[in-house]
Amino acid sequence: MAKWGQGDPRWIVEERADGTNVNNWHWTERDATSWSKGKLKELLVGLVVEGEAGRCEISDLKHVEGEASCNSRKGKLIFFYEWNLRLSWRGTVKESGEKHKGSVEIPNLSEENEVDDTEINVSKKKGEGDVLKDLMRTEGTTKVREALRNYLKALKTEFTLGMILPTKATGGQELATERRLSGHTMQDSVSPQDTVGVKIPTVKILMREIFNSPAEELYSIFTTKEVPSQRIVLKWRCRSWPDEHYAVVALSFKGMAAQTELQLECKGVPVSSEDSTRQCWKQQYFEEIHILLQQSNDTME
Repeated sequence: MAKWGQGDPRWIVEERADGTNVNNWHWTERDATSWSKGKLKELLVGLVVEGEAGRCEISDLKHVEGEASCNSRKGKLIFFYEWNLRLSWRGTVKESGEKHKGSVEIPNLSEENEVDDTEINVSKKKGEGDVLKDLMRTEGTTKVREALRNYLKALKTEFTLGMILPTKATGGQELATERRLSGHTMQDSVSPQDTVGVKIPTVKILMREIFNSPAEELYSIFTTKEVPSQRIVLKWRCRSWPDEHYAVVALSFKGMAAQTELQLECKGVPVSSEDSTRQCWKQQYFEEIHILLQQSNDTME
């Protein structure tokens, strides 16, 4: 999976001039890495653990490495996260008043493991104060797991606000489409009166990718239409492009036995964004779809 933060800023597929994901039909993706770092620090730093042995507190999030993202496909949310965390703790022994320090390491917090199964290692700097280390191993570990659960809950609720929108039909701002049914093929086309960009130098991009899936399955990733089509046409843009400038993307699906060739034509790409646009479609769409299809096949097996 392509790492977040590489390549261009966030990309969005547009069906409306205001960028709204109408009917949640297309594949959207949101980087949760920066948000997650802030949320993990908020939930973990300052965490207090008290017991008969004394009092401990998580004093710092010393190391945080990893990434997180949320994908929306056909109204369903798919989460990816992988974190390596190291926390610092300090404590005071109740009877003697001695102060000690240590660390808590969480080497692999990911969607592959339940929070209860996530490894949490507690250590202490040399010297006495093992009673505090034991307190952190028991009560401290329990509280850390609770904080991690709260992070995942927030990731799946607070962070995702606005990603899944009501499917009620919208008004005049929507991209006008014309659907012509011919045999078993339904084609969407951008209405001629729609403005797709501002006057800047642009280029047309052509790309092809082979997917190990029938055309109908690949097509369903991009739209929820009940009648399979060989072609989808939509407006698309990068947030860094000039305001109100859109490219027109045509996706064509060519079935080849158990595989499908996806042909992409993107008109109206700013000249300066040609290479980054190719990279975006390759890394942030094609590679993600390959992963999604493979996970679907593994589940079926």
